[in-house]
Amino acid sequence: MAGNSDPLTPRAKLAVTAGKAVAAASRAAGRGSGSVIGGRVALKLDPDLLARLAQSLDVVLVSATNGKTTTTRLIAEALRAAGPVVSNALGANMPAGITSALAGNSDAKFGVIEVDEKYLAGVARDTDPKCIALLNLSRDQLDRAAETRMMAEAWREGLAGTKAVIVANCDDPLVVWAASSSPNVIWVAVGQMWKDDAWSCPSCGGVMQRPGDDWFCGECGFRRPTPSWALSGDHVLDPHGSAWPIHLQLPGRANKANAASSAAVAAVFGVPPQVALERMYQVQAVAGRYDVVQFMQRDLRLLLAKNPAGWLETFSLIDPPPSPVILSVNARGADGTDTSWLWDVDYTRLTGHPIFVLGDRKLDLAVRLEVANQHFQVCDSLDQAVQMCPPGRIEVIANYTAFQDLRRRVGN
Repeated sequence: MAGNSDPLTPRAKLAVTAGKAVAAASRAAGRGSGSVIGGRVALKLDPDLLARLAQSLDVVLVSATNGKTTTTRLIAEALRAAGPVVSNALGANMPAGITSALAGNSDAKFGVIEVDEKYLAGVARDTDPKCIALLNLSRDQLDRAAETRMMAEAWREGLAGTKAVIVANCDDPLVVWAASSSPNVIWVAVGQMWKDDAWSCPSCGGVMQRPGDDWFCGECGFRRPTPSWALSGDHVLDPHGSAWPIHLQLPGRANKANAASSAAVAAVFGVPPQVALERMYQVQAVAGRYDVVQFMQRDLRLLLAKNPAGWLETFSLIDPPPSPVILSVNARGADGTDTSWLWDVDYTRLTGHPIFVLGDRKLDLAVRLEVANQHFQVCDSLDQAVQMCPPGRIEVIANYTAFQDLRRRVGN
């Protein structure tokens, strides 16, 4: 449907204008970007606004528990090779934030949209996407997110029969279950480090067999599909068997996996892997994640980890011991208030690192580290933790609102 000259009705234009005005007022008052409140006001004035704004775009939706924001950035960079892109690059990924982002750019050809897992089916209905990328599903925000099997079921029902091309991770059984109701799926093998949410079959509840990188249910025959794209070391293998080198400024295996999925999405829109992967090199940091900042004459690398799967991937990124590590955990609204997920994280991977603990729930984290036999010190502030750190670059790992607190403190 791309190319409509002006899909907006007078009411829609009024909604967009009002939303932008409210967002600007919110920014002026120092209350953040204003994108969410602006989007809410716009949708109140025109409940169909998201659908209207998406009409003139070729839309990609990206959903997952981990890696949504980074993958959205990588896909947006790749698709810029084929035309202007509008994206909710700052991660406001519910309908209000998405509406606000799309309202901000009227000449774009592509809309690359990160979507919160719970809202995927509804946003897909509104935006008529050409492609949907499904990366992974794992436990997250235990006080309010549906159990992972229920989330996979919601995706499966919501995407059944969709016209969109689904680009899905064949190594995550929950994602495969969700995507299997769709008629047009491109399977990508990008691995799955965290397996603790997929030991029972999402189809029948049987025990999942996991020999090597393969998986299957011995009871109902549900099994890993054959991928047409794959991450292989530092290369992406395309459906023709060609290997394309991945050059990223972002660290770690998880980001190579994100790049492989992004290359498969870009190919749906006619952007070849070589061009897509070269453009992804432009991405240095994503909303402050992976940034190395100077603070109190020290180099701090800021890493975001919001749930057990994210912490596991993040531990694989950090410098080897004895590099100091600062951990900060909050449990505010945006984080989820239940911190029992800390017990699912394997903190023995930090053995040998000097550890410093911060955040609203530093004592919850301290108890968990004590049980894991880690040596750590509890600190009252980032400044105190940095002063106590031995020499070397400091790895700072924080969950969502703790990460925002740290960015404010270091002026990032």
